[in-house]
Amino acid sequence: MGICDAVAVAKILNATLVIPYLEVNSVWQDSSTFLDIFDVDHFINVLKDEVSIVKELPDEFFWSTREYYATAIRANRIKTTPIHASANWYIDNVLPVLESYGIAAIAPFSHRLSFDNMPKDIQRLRCKVNFQALVFVPRIRELGDALINRLRYPPGDDEVAGTKHFKDVSNAKHKQGTGNFVVLHLRFDKDMAAHSACDFGGGKAEKLALAKYRQVIWQGRVLNSQFTDEELRSQGRCPLTPEEIGLLLAALGFDNTTRLYLASHKVYGGEARILTLRSLFPLLENKKSLSSSEERASIKGKASLLAAVDYYVGMHSDIFISASPGNMHNAMVGHRTYQNLKTIRPNMALLGQLFLNKSLTWPEFQETVVEGHKNRHGQIRLRKSEQSIYTYPAPDCMCNA
Repeated sequence: MGICDAVAVAKILNATLVIPYLEVNSVWQDSSTFLDIFDVDHFINVLKDEVSIVKELPDEFFWSTREYYATAIRANRIKTTPIHASANWYIDNVLPVLESYGIAAIAPFSHRLSFDNMPKDIQRLRCKVNFQALVFVPRIRELGDALINRLRYPPGDDEVAGTKHFKDVSNAKHKQGTGNFVVLHLRFDKDMAAHSACDFGGGKAEKLALAKYRQVIWQGRVLNSQFTDEELRSQGRCPLTPEEIGLLLAALGFDNTTRLYLASHKVYGGEARILTLRSLFPLLENKKSLSSSEERASIKGKASLLAAVDYYVGMHSDIFISASPGNMHNAMVGHRTYQNLKTIRPNMALLGQLFLNKSLTWPEFQETVVEGHKNRHGQIRLRKSEQSIYTYPAPDCMCNA
């Protein structure tokens, strides 16, 4: 999303964009670059009539880099960009720097361009970048296609159970025909569990461990930690656990014949934490179960590349569902809306209240879940003021039928 905004700002300023530098996230610790994740030649070519883009900073501007300045203050760096700045802010504050030095570096840049009061051509350009210019590098697409094929055409009954046969099935048509599959973005890693400040049933030891993790990563500055678990759950602010998302899927009508792909980093609690989910959905798969270690070698330990594969598979699934809102969820919802694909948005507040009610029968739970999700299956929702164009691409980037 930041990359899309960078292209838009370059257009606003009539400037050449240097392929954005990606900061290393303190949690994921992945040093992958733009070129490791996205097809840069495709990116430049799709946008060639919109914005001038170069892969690297020209040598004559080396004096402007952080490497050259080390700890000194760079005169060409803008580090006071407000959240959701207007187009006029960039013209008033960045353009003079460009005119004086020939180059401007904006950092930090996350969420630094407004979604409102933007010219229509800038809004459409943001969507063009997001939905057309940004495609993953071939190795990610190739692995993603292999996983999709193995989900669509699972091994036949004549193959030995438990034996891993990884082969090209793009031209093979198994007897059962093309199979549908659901992608579940679990979003239940230690980072998410700690930041939520919710109770996940691990007792005092777990609470202390997560509190310590919050202190290390965010120095204790987590808003949710001032509320009780019951308050957080009733407000829908706790990520769904693997057990809870399993009950949601079952209530919505999915059963043990549903082929489920688990898009997730490291699940908090490990394999033991998803045993219940696996018992409900025995056809549960993930990157590791569908591919060999050799196939995954180029993305091993790279959180951004692993997420890219999951995103690619998610965009080709019949249904996508996320266990809680977040960047991946928001990006996927917007992208699938743009392509008119089915996406289930869990009603977090409703589910939080239902799981707090220990007296509900299964029929009562199921009826309430179905009723509470009847308008949450991917219907187009028009973007409201301050909402992200990347999550709600209509009406800015979609034509009225």
